Amino acid sequence: MKFILGKKIQMSQIFKENGDVVPVTLVKAGPCFVTQVKKDTGTGRPGIQIGFESVETKHLNKPQLGHLKDLPGLRFLKEFSLKMGEEVKVNRGDEITVESFKLGDIVEVIGTSKGKGFQGVVKRHHFAGGPATHGHKDNLRMPGDIGAGGVQRVFKDQRMAGRMGGDQITVKNLEIVAIDAEKNIFKIKGALPGARNGFLIIVGEGELIVKKKVEPVVTVPVEQATVPEPITTPVEEKTVV
Repeated sequence: MKFILGKKIQMSQIFKENGDVVPVTLVKAGPCFVTQVKKDTGTGRPGIQIGFESVETKHLNKPQLGHLKDLPGLRFLKEFSLKMGEEVKVNRGDEITVESFKLGDIVEVIGTSKGKGFQGVVKRHHFAGGPATHGHKDNLRMPGDIGAGGVQRVFKDQRMAGRMGGDQITVKNLEIVAIDAEKNIFKIKGALPGARNGFLIIVGEGELIVKKKVEPVVTVPVEQATVPEPITTPVEEKTVV
């Protein structure tokens, strides 16, 4: 299992050799840093927490600063539970980039849909509305009866007007058609949920490739060695008679 965090840039298109046009969404993915490794997430499976998008430390509170000690300031944190029996091969501080993915990978993308605010039933639930004539003045887009007969109450989860959008959306079976490793950009076929700069989670099958954290080398100053003075022992003079 491999995964990475990113944000939506914009939609575009690319052309194949035969002239076909492929609609794609550009995603700025990574680099992400491993912020925590858990042996058990409460489900009997190990877990890995990663962070994405650098942010100044002044925008983080004290618990976040303590959690990210010795790591750069990160805006988004997300925890992933590995599959049962899957071995954890990463350590805290390792870096995750687009190198874990390759062309043709099939991934699923999780994002938050655009918020539409308070909307009526025609836009929110695709109601047909009422007839425009013959005594139906001012109720063309009205929902109609919501339970006046029969049981004479409104059932729970009745489709009515209300807040629309802002929901978590998962889109599966999306193909990665291009990768820019220098700029950490994916080109994923099709549309992705959310607005520009929206936070995205990308998950696929395969091995997660990381760049190991390089520990700083601490150099200890070497003291100048002092050469000990030679020890001279007094030699007794012998006289030969």
